[in-house]
Amino acid sequence: MATLLLGVIYLAFVSLGLPDSLLGAAWPSMYQGFGVPISYAGGISVVIALGTIISALLSDRMTLCFGAGKVTAASVCLTALALFGFSMSSSYWQLCLLAIPYGLGAGGVDAALNNYVALHYASRHMSWLHCMWGVGASVGPYIMGFALTGGQGWQGGYRYIAILQVVLTVVLVLSIPLWRQRTIPVAGQDPGDAAARSSESGAHAETLSIPEILRIPAASQVFVMFFCYCAIESTAGLWASSYMVNNRGITVDSAASWASMFYIGITVGRALSGFLTMRYSDATMIRIGYLVMACGLLLIMLPMGGGFGVLSGLVVLGLGCAPVYPCIIHSTPETFGADRSQAIVGVQMASAYIGSLLMPPLFGFIANTLSIALFPWYLMALLALMIVMHERMQRIRTRALVGAV
Repeated sequence: MATLLLGVIYLAFVSLGLPDSLLGAAWPSMYQGFGVPISYAGGISVVIALGTIISALLSDRMTLCFGAGKVTAASVCLTALALFGFSMSSSYWQLCLLAIPYGLGAGGVDAALNNYVALHYASRHMSWLHCMWGVGASVGPYIMGFALTGGQGWQGGYRYIAILQVVLTVVLVLSIPLWRQRTIPVAGQDPGDAAARSSESGAHAETLSIPEILRIPAASQVFVMFFCYCAIESTAGLWASSYMVNNRGITVDSAASWASMFYIGITVGRALSGFLTMRYSDATMIRIGYLVMACGLLLIMLPMGGGFGVLSGLVVLGLGCAPVYPCIIHSTPETFGADRSQAIVGVQMASAYIGSLLMPPLFGFIANTLSIALFPWYLMALLALMIVMHERMQRIRTRALVGAV
């Protein structure tokens, strides 16, 4: 039964990634029909991000009340309904309105699934599951392209993804009995093996308020880590192509294709890091990721001809990013206690979304007022802050373990 449920969760992560890249792929075909400037895509993205932040912060209470299985199924259903709404929208403001349930559903399923996997499965599955998210995010634009070339318009692309989400909702509803109840140990107890250290319903855990969560030792450090990581990932994804064109003289067509190598590096890296986690701890994997990320940024800074440095640097940066996000999440129950993990993961997700929301526009302002050549330095500063927070978190955890002894 555990293997069957794991298969359902893998399917859920693929489906979770499918809608994430749809707006970017479809917007060039959408905005003229709505009579709005091309920049208005940012408004929809902001509404979606705000919805994900809210639902991530509420995930602790929702999961404790209803269980991870029901929350995941309801969240995917909400996302499916929003996608169907997108496919039938006739105005920009309808899209903004539908972006609210879209974001709420995405944030709910993200927090619930990540915490459940962190509690119940080995670290390798967390890496491979996030690799599957990358597969879904890569396939989404191809589905949209199929609809556009087939004469079905962007509406058809959204409709196809919505149908896939409905199918997943049915599978998740049928799988609810598999999300078995277990007992969560209190903070400080030995959680035991992965199969026995948590509860689907969280019946023995208590809902924590945001101030209570922030008072947990090392919690603020891990939230800053998530903020910085997603700031790096989203800034690199948004501005790498512009940096190559405006600072390295690479053609627009080449820059667009080369920028995708960053995401390929993340996807391939997560597939590989799943095997490495069988030998190395989460903390070691995170440190390896930091080292590889720093090497990638140094390659981007090197003035190599033909753009080789930027191209290889983006791939290496993606490979370095690969283990960081899933390993931080997977280490959460061990670091903070299984009874607190859903609350911590919910705020981690919110911190990640805030980083993705705020930091790419901030670099846009810096690039406009100073120079886009600061792109790798901006990412390096975020990486340095993330490393400092990680090491500080490890020191706090070590002192806590020594004190417990």
